[in-house]
Amino acid sequence: MPYLFTSESVSEGHPDKVADQISDALLDHFLAFDPESKVACETLVTTGQVVLAGEVKSDTYLDVQNIAREVINKIGYTKGEYQFSGDSCGVISLIHEQSQDINQGVDRGAKEEQGAGDQGMMFGYATSETENYMPLALDISHKILHTLAELRREGKEISYLRPDAKAQVTLEYSDANEPQRIDTIVVSTQHDAFDEDDDKMLAKIKSDIISILIPRVKAQLPAETQKLFDDQIKYHINPTGKFVIGGPHGDTGLTGRKIIVDTYGGKGAHGGGAFSGKDPSKVDRSAAYAARHAAKNLVAAGVADEILVQVSYAIGVVEPTSIYVDTYGTSKVGLSDGEIARKVAELFDMRPFAIEDRLKLRNPIYLETAAYGHMGKQPKTITKVFESPYNGRIEKEVELFTWEKLDKVAEIKSAFNL
Repeated sequence: MPYLFTSESVSEGHPDKVADQISDALLDHFLAFDPESKVACETLVTTGQVVLAGEVKSDTYLDVQNIAREVINKIGYTKGEYQFSGDSCGVISLIHEQSQDINQGVDRGAKEEQGAGDQGMMFGYATSETENYMPLALDISHKILHTLAELRREGKEISYLRPDAKAQVTLEYSDANEPQRIDTIVVSTQHDAFDEDDDKMLAKIKSDIISILIPRVKAQLPAETQKLFDDQIKYHINPTGKFVIGGPHGDTGLTGRKIIVDTYGGKGAHGGGAFSGKDPSKVDRSAAYAARHAAKNLVAAGVADEILVQVSYAIGVVEPTSIYVDTYGTSKVGLSDGEIARKVAELFDMRPFAIEDRLKLRNPIYLETAAYGHMGKQPKTITKVFESPYNGRIEKEVELFTWEKLDKVAEIKSAFNL
């Protein structure tokens, strides 16, 4: 019997995402000037205020207030009427030094013996239903909001947009777990106050979203996915009415509150640990990236059409406590999931330092992950510039989204005789 599945995304201006981006901007600056920094930065944003907290062990010193303001302004909170602006908000820093009790289990004489920064389980997931091996409903949700932000910055076709927004996509699947059509699209976007009455305002926003935004999103998708858009889609555009008050003024934001948006939109599984603000010694982040890298390469190699990889750790212990694989009955290699898991353990070194080294995670690469998902983006090399009144100016060439590279496919095919 056909069924429905839904995923959501939130924009870079959503208060929780503002917090995530500030935390990751701080992390990037610490790593740029001291790659061995140990960082766990949390951010709270609310009306006119930013609070920074967390633990750091680093040889560098940063102007954290200025970094936070730059992120806020870049997102688009630059006007007084938003009740939250990078130039006028207060920024309070409560960041302090990392506990020695934690650090003693992580730092070791030989880097290869580095222990996990915490206990827990992390998941990676991949599916063949999209070109980037991501769940389709989440992929479309991300594209809706990324495109909405482009329209906001252009300010031409839709001139009234403000930074805060959310999107949600519901797909109809067949009994064979294949997407058949888009059933529902929900978009809630913050906007300027209108002179006309609320009904006219809402009608214009709905018309612009359907006639301007959706065609732009559709054009980014492969022909097969474009066919899922039909004239029977149910649209809910700003369903609660006007949405003038938003961002941190409308809702307090905290680092790490959008972990499903950050990963697979409810597909697969999640171990519960957030990513942003954490350096790669925290396996909450690094092992989740490593598990995604493994799952994506396994699906790309043809081991299965859908794969979930779980890895778990004990704090201060080098080797993972377990590696688990679920192929959801889609395996193509004539092996049990347990047998596949044993091969995965041989193909992918999941020790914390090995992950850091393989995926080049001790680089300032994290601000780019903090909105529109940590998974599914295109790997690329860019040059980033960091300036500090205490450390001067530094340019670094870095490779983004290394965990999305399909660099293990040939090795996997050989191991599985594909």
